[in-house]
Amino acid sequence: MPIEITMPRLSDTMESGTLLKWNVAEGDAVSSGDVVADVETDKATMELTVFDDGTIASLLVGEGETVDVGTTIAVMAEDGEDVEAGSGSETASVSAPASETESASVPAPASATAVIDAAPPAAPAEGRRRVSPVARHLADEHGIDLDQLTGSGPSGRIIKRDVLQAVETGQETRAAIAPSAAAPSSPPPPPPLQRAPVTNVPAVTAPIDSGASTALAAGRVPLSNMRQIIARRLVESASTIPHYQVSMTFDMDAVMELRATLNEQLAVAGVKLSVNDFLVRSCALAMYQHPDFNASWDGDGIVIHGQVNIGIAISVGPERGGGLVVGVIRDADRKSLRSISLETKALATKARERGLTVEEMTGATFTLSNLGMFGVDNFTAIINPPNSAILAVGAAIQKPVVRNGELTIGREMSATLSNDHRVIDGAMAAQYLNTVKAMMENPATVLV
Repeated sequence: MPIEITMPRLSDTMESGTLLKWNVAEGDAVSSGDVVADVETDKATMELTVFDDGTIASLLVGEGETVDVGTTIAVMAEDGEDVEAGSGSETASVSAPASETESASVPAPASATAVIDAAPPAAPAEGRRRVSPVARHLADEHGIDLDQLTGSGPSGRIIKRDVLQAVETGQETRAAIAPSAAAPSSPPPPPPLQRAPVTNVPAVTAPIDSGASTALAAGRVPLSNMRQIIARRLVESASTIPHYQVSMTFDMDAVMELRATLNEQLAVAGVKLSVNDFLVRSCALAMYQHPDFNASWDGDGIVIHGQVNIGIAISVGPERGGGLVVGVIRDADRKSLRSISLETKALATKARERGLTVEEMTGATFTLSNLGMFGVDNFTAIINPPNSAILAVGAAIQKPVVRNGELTIGREMSATLSNDHRVIDGAMAAQYLNTVKAMMENPATVLV
């Protein structure tokens, strides 16, 4: 009997998942424990593994599609079982008439695809068309006739990419047709005149394009699961937590000099410390003097956490849903700069290439967001619940500064602390920032 691979429930709140990438193709042999796909949940990007040996008979969901938990996304033939038979049995099992909702996630038999390709307007019944939910929504929004499309997804299924290509083709076609072409009775436009060379070109306020359209491509981009959960959490944070900010400027000369010396000595070990590593260590050690910053609001009380876990905001590219994820460095107060550096780089690389697990993204008690590498001078950040504070830092900028009453050139960095006023008062925020500032300006204190 063929084995159905369904969309699993990878978190306690997961209701649907987006299949970001297939790591196998139809006909590939797999073994128990192999990672066959990357799935985006409402919390993280997870790896989907199989628990049996066999051969992938058919992939029923295309990359980029979102389906409900429990939906069959692939079929696997067991060892010794005919792959074609496994694929065919699955097709037959879903060929019965389905409802409108079911047709969005359950593929139709292969014969239905052939009918779609051969007979344009007289398409098969709605319940038998292979169309992803996202593709159907985009087609309705842009007025695209699904009967005229040929699916590029598994088994000829129409997916998001097919509809977007149709939208783009339609826009290019409309742009290429002259306005007078819409009126059949109008005479054709005269041939273009040959213009003489222009010697005096008047000033223009817009760039001149040699034939290419300068208009941006309009459209609507569906939200990924990750972007949806980011939106919900930020709205929740901004609307339920009484935010306020406290800012300070750190003298970065000493830490930049120590960092250069340490990196020179650690180069043989392949270690390169960043300013962010010093910040993580300083923020973690400062919790011992200011435990209220390692705390959470609990309705009728304040929970002081015994473990210092620093969350690091990591930007993720559009190929993984975009936005920010927070990787967690656990027990940051007990780790060396070298350990913090290696762990931070590992989390950032995994977040951008494969995605972090739920365990790697939960448990932060304080969050650090650094946009200095993007040339940002200063900014404010929204608290990451259930944290009570988040520190936003910009770049270490070289500028004229006053040192010991004299004007000189030095490096300074702006740090802005966003606080939950239910837990942290203004004086408490100033004291915590002063402690972090003292450690950053005397960086040898974070080495021991």
